[in-house]
Amino acid sequence: MDKADAIEAYTLPAREALREFPIDVDTLELVSVSENVSFRVTDRSDGAAYVLRLHRPWYHTLEELNAERMWIRALGEAGINVPEPLTTRDGREYTTVSIRATDERRNVGVARWTEGELLGELLLHNNDVGAVEGYFAQLGAIVAAMHNQASNWQLPVSFARHALDIDGLMGDAPFWGPFWEHPALSSAERQLVIQTRDRIRGALRRYGQRSATFSLIHADMHPFNLLVHNESLTVIDFDDAGFGWHQYDIAVALIAYRTKPYYPAIEAAFLRGYRTARGITDAALALVPMFMLIRGLASIGWIAQRPELGRDLDAEYKDAVCAQCRAFEPPC
Repeated sequence: MDKADAIEAYTLPAREALREFPIDVDTLELVSVSENVSFRVTDRSDGAAYVLRLHRPWYHTLEELNAERMWIRALGEAGINVPEPLTTRDGREYTTVSIRATDERRNVGVARWTEGELLGELLLHNNDVGAVEGYFAQLGAIVAAMHNQASNWQLPVSFARHALDIDGLMGDAPFWGPFWEHPALSSAERQLVIQTRDRIRGALRRYGQRSATFSLIHADMHPFNLLVHNESLTVIDFDDAGFGWHQYDIAVALIAYRTKPYYPAIEAAFLRGYRTARGITDAALALVPMFMLIRGLASIGWIAQRPELGRDLDAEYKDAVCAQCRAFEPPC
């Protein structure tokens, strides 16, 4: 759906949803159409800005979305920079609207707008390795702080969220889709991927779900899900957050930079920052390359199950993941 069609389809439902929130709407601007549809809203009374998100209807139940909000609020209370959620006038986290153009019902949430530039965009144009290291050190400390909070948090009784465990990542019906069924894979590549999946399952089973390295995780904390404002980072987009291994969070943060010539410096800075807030053993870190491979495989599944986004599986990306499959040796 292009921007013009999205404006026509979603603007009226967004305005309908906003009646439920304590905002005197001045402007409403579409800012993103991807998995979810996002608008920037300003309040006429005080000029405050908010983000309104119409959540895709098939990804999370209302109970799971409420759990996402519970964790975001808990992270904020722990001193981690996250968007500040806004409740409806009667105290609900979400309201629900119908989308006539698509024959859907979508849950709608609102949070205060977070100013800043996406870290991923900033890094695209920053050749100062020292500055880049500084951002990754800060990111490492944030990831560690989130792992600390999650590991020590007493979950609310009503908390419900998906698990990125063995089945969630490498099961017969993984959370982001059966990656081995992507039509771009040849018969030999499909067999290679299935065999690698089975070997990864064995390694994860042997490793287990130790409390030191398994808790709630963001699961998508790459630099395009962090905002930079006054040199401080804010974590956004908790859509994929669930229960999983801490090494998966680390892999996601670093994976896009692993082919850069300065990757060792980035990795060292990230881990230096991480260890200022939370300990992690070298044995635990030895699993990060496996989780990078898991991320690569999961991304193939994600692309396959989202044809409406018009994203083809890049041949170079596919070949790189298959090469990692061929080289894979279980770390445990």
